Parts: sequence; C-alpha cells; structure tokens
Amino acid sequence: MSNPENKSNKVYTRTGDMGLTSLTTGERVLKSDSRISLCGEVDELNSFLGMTASLTSSPDLKDLLHQVQNELMAIAGKLQTPSRASVEESCIVSIEKNIDSLSSETGSIPYFILPGGAPAAASSHIARTICRRIERNLVALGEKEPVPGTIYRYFNRLSDLLFVLARVLNHRENVPDVRRQK
Repeated sequence: MSNPENKSNKVYTRTGDMGLTSLTTGERVLKSDSRISLCGEVDELNSFLGMTASLTSSPDLKDLLHQVQNELMAIAGKLQTPSRASVEESCIVSIEKNIDSLSSETGSIPYFILPGGAPAAASSHIARTICRRIERNLVALGEKEPVPGTIYRYFNRLSDLLFVLARVLNHRENVPDVRRQK
C-alpha cells in the first residue's frame, strides 16, 4: 500500500517485485517470512469479518465486528515485530464480556453443530477457522522468537467470540444451527 505522506496516487511501489517486503523496522525480508504470513492471515481474517458485517442487519453486531477489525489492523502492524505484538488486556476483557453477553442470547449447546446456517453465520464460522489457524501459526512463531502471551490469549478468545457470534447470527435470522448428524 502506498505511503500516506507520498503525494503520488500510485498504489504500487515495485519494491516487492522480487519477493521481498519491508518490516516496520525497515528490515527487508522474504514475503514467505512467518511474520509476513501471519500479517496476511490477520488481513484474511479481517476481510471475512468485513464480509460478516456486511451480511448482518444487526447494528450492535456490525459495531462489534468493526471494533475487532480495528484491533486486528493494529495487531497486524505489531506482528511484524512479534516481541512487540502485545494486546491490551482491556481488549481481551472486552471480548470475554461480549462472549458472555451474546451467549445469554442463545443458551447452551446440547449437541455439536456444523458451520453454516445464515450467510453471516457461515462467514463467522469461516473467520473462526482462520483465527484458529492464526493461533497455530503464532505458536509455531513462538518456537523461534518471543511472542507475548496476550497475543495468544487475544486470538484464542476471538475464535470463541466468532463461534458464539455465528450462533447469535443464526438465532437473530431465525435459522437453526446446523446439527451434526450421528
């Protein structure tokens, strides 16, 4: 993406044409670097959250999704230097409060459910699986370099929130969760 201070309207820079990109520190790394891959996965998750928001008519859920999208944008920049990739504890607490509040809307789950249902719920389930992939890849990165614990906790809670959100989206659309067949 172009530098906002650059007066040019060009989106392309040509600096990545040979498979390299710059970290926020200025260091040039391969685009296959695990930090860059994680940033791409966070961007993918953010895109699915944008789609989920566009598919729901619930203003409170749109606001929640946009809040998470903004948090993810900040986290993606920090992931370029994993040791700095902390997340404010207040973000994790906020996710937990949202999980508790939204869970009260749908009740307990007496059976396994399959991803699906209303389009927004299905999108939230896809976002959840991307979030779980980010978690796994954070663990792999943490085997090579330090990653603060808050970043692990954030994505773990976020995947839980996305599961609950999918159930709420189905509930609000009067679409039953897809029950796993025995």
